[in-house]
Amino acid sequence: MPESSTISAAASGQFSIGNVTVNRLGFGAMRITGAGIWGPPADKAAALATLRRLPEIGVNFIDTADSYGPDVSEELIREALHPYKGLLIATKAGLTRAGPDIWTPNGRPDYLIERAKGSLKKLGIDRIDLWQLHRIDPRVPAGEQFGAVKMLLDQGLIAHAGLSEVSVDDIKAARKVFPVATVQNRYNLVDRGSEDVLDYCEREGIGFIPWYPLAAGELARPGSILDRLATKYGATPSQIALAWVLKRSRVMLPIPGTSKVKHLEENVAAANITLDGEDFAALDKAARESGS
Repeated sequence: MPESSTISAAASGQFSIGNVTVNRLGFGAMRITGAGIWGPPADKAAALATLRRLPEIGVNFIDTADSYGPDVSEELIREALHPYKGLLIATKAGLTRAGPDIWTPNGRPDYLIERAKGSLKKLGIDRIDLWQLHRIDPRVPAGEQFGAVKMLLDQGLIAHAGLSEVSVDDIKAARKVFPVATVQNRYNLVDRGSEDVLDYCEREGIGFIPWYPLAAGELARPGSILDRLATKYGATPSQIALAWVLKRSRVMLPIPGTSKVKHLEENVAAANITLDGEDFAALDKAARESGS
């Protein structure tokens, strides 16, 4: 791995969300909370140190949500990084919490607007750069949820809006109501269920934020092609998996998360790895076969 002084997310390339350009390798702030994404972190000092390290190594895109904690993640981000000079802080709403690892959609327009306003206060800002509908609640007409997003945009409470865990049809429906700046779906080397969504985002210039981007499944086993490529590039298997995700598309904005500085630096070092075309294709083929 490169020396920590030479690590920079800028090596991942750049992408513009509206009029804000960020380095493509971002940070997901879900894991800075407690177990089950509930309550405060076990080691608050480590979580704060991890957040404060982000701008030092070029990570200027941070993704969080009101439900992470709940509220804990946003409050820690403010404590560590406010006033966010040169940073784009993205947050989400639309999931309620009743306990560890319990997530329930709530897409009522009044709730979404209330939670967006709550995020403004917790983050200590007047406008959210990127606010995302965390889930489309199946119990509430989608048009009403999209209308709430448009209201937030029209009122200037948010600058840009995105969606999470959606289909191509969902995105098309939402775009009839408001401009969709980003889409956040689960995607990684072996989980390719959102391939059509990624392709659509690439064609339309919409940022694609893959969550859980480091997963490699059976390919992480010793002796696999991922393991062999890690040796070839002097990297870890997780770094190769992340480098593959970055190379997959120009609109890809991976947000690996952690609460440890060492792990953060390891993730960001993947930005310096450029897989050649042959290795990228071979890894892609092996991943598709492992999931079939």
